[in-house]
Amino acid sequence: MTMRLVLHERVGRIDAALWDRLACPECADGGRPRDPFLTHRFLVALEESGSVGEGTGWLPSPVLLEEEGAIVGAAPLWVKLHSFGEYVFDHAWADAWERAGGRYYPKLQLAIPFTPVPGRRLLVAGSGATAERRRRMFLEGLVQLAERGGLSSLHATFCTAEEARIGAAAGLLHRRGMQYHWFNRGYEDFEAFLAALSSARRKTIRKERRRAQASVDRVERLTGEAIRPGHWDAFWRFYQDTGARKWGRPYLTRAFFDILHETMRGDVLLVLAFEGNEAVAGALNFIGRDALIGRWWGTTRRHPFLHFELCYHQAIEHAIATGLERVEAGVQGEHKVLRGYEPVTTHSLHWLADPRLAAAVAGFITEEAAVLAEEGVRLARDLPYKAAGAGGVRTGWKGGKDQ
Repeated sequence: MTMRLVLHERVGRIDAALWDRLACPECADGGRPRDPFLTHRFLVALEESGSVGEGTGWLPSPVLLEEEGAIVGAAPLWVKLHSFGEYVFDHAWADAWERAGGRYYPKLQLAIPFTPVPGRRLLVAGSGATAERRRRMFLEGLVQLAERGGLSSLHATFCTAEEARIGAAAGLLHRRGMQYHWFNRGYEDFEAFLAALSSARRKTIRKERRRAQASVDRVERLTGEAIRPGHWDAFWRFYQDTGARKWGRPYLTRAFFDILHETMRGDVLLVLAFEGNEAVAGALNFIGRDALIGRWWGTTRRHPFLHFELCYHQAIEHAIATGLERVEAGVQGEHKVLRGYEPVTTHSLHWLADPRLAAAVAGFITEEAAVLAEEGVRLARDLPYKAAGAGGVRTGWKGGKDQ
């Protein structure tokens, strides 16, 4: 069977309907995509705003998979000139290889820029054995692309457990990570969720919510037409503050948020805290078919517990009110566990051209996995839910839920 990869300069050069049929086939029923970050409109917003492209270290190289003359797959592929904005860190690998006289950059990256959200990276048509065969062939073709281009490596970050299984069977290194997600177990409202927690944690969350809400005049959850251009002006200030402190400079440009307003405001939930008519803090979430996905937050004023209120508690309230299955709160932060977010397993795949570097990285991944397993067990013990026999929902880590 004849298969080949077709590289493009940017997602914007690919037909939107073709891309979205592969990225979010579930939207054929008119509903939301499961993963808004894979949509043509999100990736084009990154390109058109200058958040990726020349001068950013993220060079778009989207690739299509062609089988017998028909397009049956697509992938968000990038040529990377650094390792920033990935959240599956390989800086130490790059440093070690370059100290040994190698050249780590450029490399190939299957990822969504600046977005540590688990999801498909090999967007193939079909199901079952057909889909698995196409994913395997896709990966093999990408490895060949890296080899022929003389690149140091290929990485697929925050891929699915199924993609990780296929990649590992094909000889790629499988690395695991940890995130924190909240799961909606049919709660009628926020109080019903609190009722599932231990008494101590229930009291603590109520107290911190009272203090956060008392520190501002009001908190609003906005989506769709309720979001106005002025709200993005405020959020840009918040994003600038957070980006400058965490990354040295923000990844996204101001134009990105203008495009987001025009093409995706129905896909986002903006939570803003106000003093009078002035927004002083905000959290930006994306709305998937099954999940609310928290992405960026910031503030121009420091208020106690306001970060927890806007990013975690308000997100849970919205998920319950709209029937979403989970809230994905992203990487880092044991404080999320104390507020009902559970550790979950994330996956990435790595191919390294030099066998010496590959062997060293394989050893590191094995050691890292053991540490992660121990950490997961400890965090599972800290979950604030009541014991199962008392009507609660405490779960054991057991390697974590796969995302």
